[in-house]
Amino acid sequence: MFRSTAVRLSGLYILLFAICAAFLVFYVTAMSERILAQQTRDNLVQEVSDIQRAFDRGGLNGMLRIMERRARQPGANLYVVAGPNGEIVAGNVASLQPGVLDEQGWTRFPFSYRPFSEAGSGREHMAIANVVVMDNGLRVMIGRDLGEPGRFRGIVRRALMVALTIMGIGALFIWFGIGRNALKRIDRMSGASQKIMAGDLSQRLPVGRSGDEFDRLSESLNAMLGRIERLNEGLRQVSDNIAHDLKTPLTRLRNKAADALNEDDAAHRRVALEGIIAESDQLIRTFNALLMISRVEAGSIVAEMSDIDLSAISADSCELYEPAAEEAGLTLETAIEPGLKIRGNRELIGQAMFNLLDNAIKYSAGSKGEPTLRVVLSADAESVRLSVCDNGPGVPPDKRGEVVKRFVRLDASRSKPGTGLGLSLVEAVMELHGGALVLAATHPEDAEAPGLTATMVFPVRRP
Repeated sequence: MFRSTAVRLSGLYILLFAICAAFLVFYVTAMSERILAQQTRDNLVQEVSDIQRAFDRGGLNGMLRIMERRARQPGANLYVVAGPNGEIVAGNVASLQPGVLDEQGWTRFPFSYRPFSEAGSGREHMAIANVVVMDNGLRVMIGRDLGEPGRFRGIVRRALMVALTIMGIGALFIWFGIGRNALKRIDRMSGASQKIMAGDLSQRLPVGRSGDEFDRLSESLNAMLGRIERLNEGLRQVSDNIAHDLKTPLTRLRNKAADALNEDDAAHRRVALEGIIAESDQLIRTFNALLMISRVEAGSIVAEMSDIDLSAISADSCELYEPAAEEAGLTLETAIEPGLKIRGNRELIGQAMFNLLDNAIKYSAGSKGEPTLRVVLSADAESVRLSVCDNGPGVPPDKRGEVVKRFVRLDASRSKPGTGLGLSLVEAVMELHGGALVLAATHPEDAEAPGLTATMVFPVRRP
């Protein structure tokens, strides 16, 4: 338990608290003693002044009457009247430490005395006093017993020690509780980590309700684990899909090469070689697309972000694909709001736009729907939306999450050209830009030709 950082930090805080508490005890006690000593001195100065005024008004008898009256009050001061030779003639003290009355003014050190009530007990008390020599030679001493300040000092110390003891015991319990709770949470995180290291990437670190640093760390690590799981799943799917989807073109490539070797006619051999080159180009395009998707998902192109005019990119893309749409018997319509700018990578967004237009032309050509394509660019307070709408067969709602995966194609017969990587690249580009690819039906009410609207949603930049 004492090897954990949480317990060590708690122990360090308790040690610091104990040092501060000890300093507080001595500081409060010293301040209390100082305040009591000052109050005692002020009280004795006032007493001396009152006695002198009584002597001036009523002489020796008047002074003795006041001293006698005050000596009978509870918690009275010490009153002593002595002759010039130091012999006590009146007062409420039975005996004094020798030499106390020899010097005028405040006594340098506390002295011992015996009151009348304890004259035969042998017990001595300590006091401080102020000695005044009157005009007739009498020596008047007014003092204060130090027992009451001592008792007060003891009470203050005991109260502080009891309070600090209770606080220390409470701190130990809190320390133990916090340490055990932190260790339990770390043990749960370690258990989940061991399952993850064993290969179960679906495991997640536990997240509590307190929202403290442990929960924030768990949430960050869970997000990282989720991304790792998605990447691993994508890698597994890519491996499976490459094995299935590239096997056929490689087989065709091998057969065409064998036919070319067996062909005696130069013209036929040339045709066979051109077919081999075409198949090779298609394979190269497939691997280039895979490489592009991997680069985008790895975030290696983030450094090339800049402020770009999305309206201009959309218009240029539509102008470039307009002849291809006309050749396929389609009309390309645009509704592009001018001047919309975002921060992104121009080449990647252009490639994503080309993929969407290419898919729209490919699947709308020869369909039963209206021969019209629409490209719409608009913006609101939260996002910039670039949509490509076609009137083709569309994508069923339950398949829209599948078509963005690599090599996934709804055309099981593979009658349409393509590799099944176009929407995967668009999805990766949108994740890189912090946006999303949203697929929806263009005409939900038309069961035969619902069409597909692919929308790239970019977040609005905040100043």
